[in-house]
Amino acid sequence: MDQYLNIILFAGVAYLIGSISTAIIVCKIMGIEDPRKVGSHNPGATNVLRHGGKKAAIITLFGDMLKGLIPVFAAAQFQLEPLGIALVGLLALLGHCFPVYYSFKGGKGVATYYGVILGLNWQVGLIALIIWLSVAYLLKISSVSALASLSATPFIIWHFTQSVEQTTVVALMSIIVFWRHRTNIHALMHGTEEKIKNNTD
Repeated sequence: MDQYLNIILFAGVAYLIGSISTAIIVCKIMGIEDPRKVGSHNPGATNVLRHGGKKAAIITLFGDMLKGLIPVFAAAQFQLEPLGIALVGLLALLGHCFPVYYSFKGGKGVATYYGVILGLNWQVGLIALIIWLSVAYLLKISSVSALASLSATPFIIWHFTQSVEQTTVVALMSIIVFWRHRTNIHALMHGTEEKIKNNTD
């Protein structure tokens, strides 16, 4: 019973942490226009990069990753069972995508997803990030990079962990982030998806 209560507690805290929008806070502090009102209207690192510059985007990226990493790492240190740890990560991701503080309208979840994966298994997280970076370098399209990495990650974590529970939760997370990219997928199909770029140093 204590294990279940701990999972509920950690998952609830993870959701509240995930609900904090790094992009909105960073842009407000740095005097940059609210990312929900410009570009893709997405409060994430890529949109911040396009309209706020590299510094703001890097801070946003790491902040969003930490929202996934810290709760999962804490749950692991508290020795929750593998499924419980993965569920904590899932709730952190859901917090980012559907934040209670912003009328449940959040980001697409890529950076928080990677933070969760790094918390579950740093080797898998590193490989997932390398896939993202490699595709981004070649194609310069953030959404394609994310979708390629998201597709591979469940198979990679299965290879490293052989954990049915964690692989299933990671696959569910990938589906959620895929769904959050449905407008990007539509744009890709019509050749209108924006490339990675920024207008400010």
